[in-house]
Amino acid sequence: MNSRILLFTLLVILISSGGCKPKVKQDKRQEPVLTCAVAAGCKVVKLADGFRFTEGPVGDTEGNVYFTDIPNNNIMKYSPNGQTSVLCSNSGGANGLYFDREGVMYLCQGGVRQLSMITPDCKIKVIADKYDNKPFNSPNDLWLDGKGGVYFTDPRYGNRDDLFHGEHVYYLTPDHDKVIRVIDDMTRPNGLIGTGDGKTLYVADHGEKRTYRYTINDDGTLSNKKLFVKKGSDGMTIDDNGNIYITTDAVEVYSPDGNEIMKIEVPERPSNVTFAGKDKNTLYITARTSLYAVEQE
Repeated sequence: MNSRILLFTLLVILISSGGCKPKVKQDKRQEPVLTCAVAAGCKVVKLADGFRFTEGPVGDTEGNVYFTDIPNNNIMKYSPNGQTSVLCSNSGGANGLYFDREGVMYLCQGGVRQLSMITPDCKIKVIADKYDNKPFNSPNDLWLDGKGGVYFTDPRYGNRDDLFHGEHVYYLTPDHDKVIRVIDDMTRPNGLIGTGDGKTLYVADHGEKRTYRYTINDDGTLSNKKLFVKKGSDGMTIDDNGNIYITTDAVEVYSPDGNEIMKIEVPERPSNVTFAGKDKNTLYITARTSLYAVEQE
């Protein structure tokens, strides 16, 4: 672990009514610009609370952070000035969020079983809603590669007994015309994240409490499955050094070779993490009813 380590700060969840501008200029990559790790002298601070279940944090280049409040069916926006607003209501049970390189927001709509994107006027456009002519279960988390393809997990959550396919991981091709099943041997896939060079994908099997690493092939398929850590995860993210941040009962940080670097205790069980802010060196954490950040003391 480096002796110089940067702090990170947390994500904020927000509420009120506001404008809809989900399309913003986006960085050429989603990973943090700076290498981030947890330093001694940092503390976890609650930034906002009063939500029912927060998830899916993602940031834009203007320093705004977006996240979902799943039971309330809202996509929230937190601005650098501390203002909170509802970006979109009636979100279809939106869970994971992600921006493409043009600043268009993609989302997993677990409640209505589809993968979608949000137009600049806040209209939701469905881009995938079935595999083999059968509905998905409840799309959960997603990651976009550099080609515009979308990897997403499809576990079964909620009060549903109509499991059509099993619980798998899929890839929507860059032209959005084909869905490929890329993982079919997990119990309950959940969080996933890819590396900035587009060569490696990490996927958590929440059901088996394992996280795996895969090689991404040119056609979007995956190969060379390897156990990364004997821990599952809800949401997850990656920093500029390739360290992986997973969410269990805390935020756990692992080096690329699978060695634990440290654990960040959060007052509520975390659901997801992301680096955001104008410099993308702040770690935002969604945790049940609240938003937290790790700040320097």
